[in-house]
Amino acid sequence: MTQHTAPREPQESEFSLAELCGDSARMAPHWVIPSEPAAAPVSPALIHGVDVPADSARLIAATSEYGI
Repeated sequence: MTQHTAPREPQESEFSLAELCGDSARMAPHWVIPSEPAAAPVSPALIHGVDVPADSARLIAATSEYGI
């Protein structure tokens, strides 16, 4: 019996955390710092009427397997 295997699709290259940190450090001087301070946090009790699409909720729920 002959076995046929499908060719593997090329995967994105995986970068190490050190490479990612180095890339971020090199980009830091290019990032713009906002001239105005960020808005103050709002109590969750004051937030009403926020709708989250089901697809987005599933996406966020799935991130727990990545340790986020």
